[in-house]
Amino acid sequence: MDILVVLEDNRGVLHRMSREAIAGAQKLASNMNLSVGALAIGENADTLANEVANTNMQEVLVVKNELVASYNADGYAETINQVIEQESPKIITVGHTYQTRDYFPRVSAKLDIPFIPDIIGVRLGDDPVFNKQVFNAKLAADLTAEADQVLISFQSAAYSEDEIESGKPLIREISVNLDPSLIRSESEKPFQEEAGEIDLESAEVIVSVGRGIEKEENIPIAFDLAKVIGGEIASSRPVVDSGWLPLFRQIGSSGQNVSPKLYFALGISGAIQHVVGMKGSKNIIAVNKDSDAPIFEIADYAVVGDLLEIIPKLTDALQAEKD
Repeated sequence: MDILVVLEDNRGVLHRMSREAIAGAQKLASNMNLSVGALAIGENADTLANEVANTNMQEVLVVKNELVASYNADGYAETINQVIEQESPKIITVGHTYQTRDYFPRVSAKLDIPFIPDIIGVRLGDDPVFNKQVFNAKLAADLTAEADQVLISFQSAAYSEDEIESGKPLIREISVNLDPSLIRSESEKPFQEEAGEIDLESAEVIVSVGRGIEKEENIPIAFDLAKVIGGEIASSRPVVDSGWLPLFRQIGSSGQNVSPKLYFALGISGAIQHVVGMKGSKNIIAVNKDSDAPIFEIADYAVVGDLLEIIPKLTDALQAEKD
């Protein structure tokens, strides 16, 4: 295979960003006439392989070894090192997650393969040109790799899992030789922001508030709407900086990247630092008193008005529909 997508296990199911990475790899392969494969590691490797069993790829490699039954950076890095040496893919890609940021640089250092992280797109010429945002998303940079192989990670929402092409790959189990002495680290349970199991990256509906909410006492308005529509609460940076909501709810270049089916932007101006974190949303509804707010440039539905008047009425109407 030419392009290898390393799949990530997210509590027993395939991570959303692995699906996006598959979509990106397929797009790249189609334009460059290359083949795509995937790698599943760990105790849930068979489950992950089955999840992509209807995906247009050449094959899915499965690695089962007790030393990588659960995630640890040393074991994963060495496993991928050996798979790369066995299979010789030209491009090795992942979704840009906390986990891949932990072990992928080790693969790069060990095999002396350049790593271009957090890319948002690829432009094709004689060689692929990888585009990523720099300087807090104020600028975009084009990078190429002067090497036969390259490691890349896709930023959240760079591609949509809806773009994945269907197919029937071969599933092949391969072996790696891992020495217990290599495993020098032991990972704790997957990082969880709070006991409430808040996972904005996986949320299908998000209600996000900005400085237009005016004061902390108005935040419950957003929570009421989120409850009615089954969504999660998020925010722009000014709300977090003011201490009205905790950091893990922040969306943007210094927060989380999300791509829900529906994103309510309440009182959010639409600064680029926020937009880069939610630009992959399938539908965006923006409510803002400023008719010139930049958020309206990307919104599918724009409501110019006072959210403090509009949102309670919307919540009441939706609740009445449910009742």
